[in-house]
Amino acid sequence: MIYILLPAYNEEVSFELMFPKIDSFFKDVAKIDYHMIVCNDGSTDTSLALLEEYKKTLPITILNHRINRGLGETIRDLFELAAQMSNDDDIFIRMDCDDTHEPQYIQGMIDKIHEGNDVVVASRFVPGGGQEGLVGFRKFLSMMANRFMKFFFPIKGLREYSSGFRAYRADVIKTAIKVYGNNFIQLKGIGFTCTLEKMVKLKHLGAKFGESPFVLKYDQKISESKMVASITTLGYMILVILNYWPFGGWRSQYKNIKKLHS
Repeated sequence: MIYILLPAYNEEVSFELMFPKIDSFFKDVAKIDYHMIVCNDGSTDTSLALLEEYKKTLPITILNHRINRGLGETIRDLFELAAQMSNDDDIFIRMDCDDTHEPQYIQGMIDKIHEGNDVVVASRFVPGGGQEGLVGFRKFLSMMANRFMKFFFPIKGLREYSSGFRAYRADVIKTAIKVYGNNFIQLKGIGFTCTLEKMVKLKHLGAKFGESPFVLKYDQKISESKMVASITTLGYMILVILNYWPFGGWRSQYKNIKKLHS
């Protein structure tokens, strides 16, 4: 079973574009059973009502935050519910809910999981990858963020750090939740920091990382961007401090944890 995890905040205009593509990919192309878990994070538009309608015809479980809690808490809740619903050999695919992540790239991620990786990142920076519609200041921010993350949090073979489009083995997420508890995603209220924090925590567990090609379709984005660059940058700085200091930071704190592949 493939579980698609989707954080949604005011995405009413994106559902009608994204859901049919996801359903068509799994039914007509991959021919694999799938289930979507969507967390409506306090949307003020008609997102929740639309999700209830889609639930009548598509395999969807809805999580609902009555108020907007931010990406960190939303992702935490999605992963915790998926861990409860899934078997160990299932796969989680985390996608953005704004139609910038095309389902056609899911197959490459699944293949990489089957090759023995625990986490597979859909990457713009491998042959066959790229980006469309990301220009100017946002393109610069993305480039600098990836360089920053690669410098402070080097992960062997990984070039794409900021993409939230990823595949995870269900059992590695279950292990992470068991080991870290509520601190699996510790910086819940600081922008998109959770996207990097999960990688750092899984690295400390000894997870194996891989990449597969992906073209970011930013020109397909209809809904407004939820990312506040200044807050997310602050979050990255805090992650550096927590990982290295004081007294060795997370690296020291988690050095004796049971490794996934020990």
